[in-house]
Amino acid sequence: MSEDQIISEHTVVSFTYSIVDEEGNIMEQSDLPISYVHGGQSDLFEKVEHSLEGHKAGDSVSVFLAPDEAFGDRDPSLTYTDDIGNVPEEFRHIGAEVEMHNERGEVRKFVVSRIADGKLTVDGNHPMAGKNITFHIKIVAVRAATPDEVFDGVAPMEMPVLH
Repeated sequence: MSEDQIISEHTVVSFTYSIVDEEGNIMEQSDLPISYVHGGQSDLFEKVEHSLEGHKAGDSVSVFLAPDEAFGDRDPSLTYTDDIGNVPEEFRHIGAEVEMHNERGEVRKFVVSRIADGKLTVDGNHPMAGKNITFHIKIVAVRAATPDEVFDGVAPMEMPVLH
């Protein structure tokens, strides 16, 4: 691996990150490097991947994302409130996760977000929906992707060698 490998199409990029909201609160963080094939089938937001282009190991990149570039706007139709007595005991706490199925058989995860006045509210929105967020990324390693990685479009779960 070249120390100066630049992020471009068909490179494997390993990085750590944190996501912060507008107030600077850490919403999510990974101190263990994750890897992806640049230009492949990653789950990265398009703006984040484009922002990493041309950088190399050791670089730090910050990327601001509005809701329409990240987790979308909050959808009020994905919030439901019911009498707590109608909810099974194991779901009667903040943060409990409930899987619900619609008439088409699709599954969505809802999280108990509020309990008050004998009512329980579940929310199917992503916790960061409707928020402006900033990704703070530290690029740990960059290397050429193997032919299999290029073909598959994904990088194996690996721990990059840290120098």
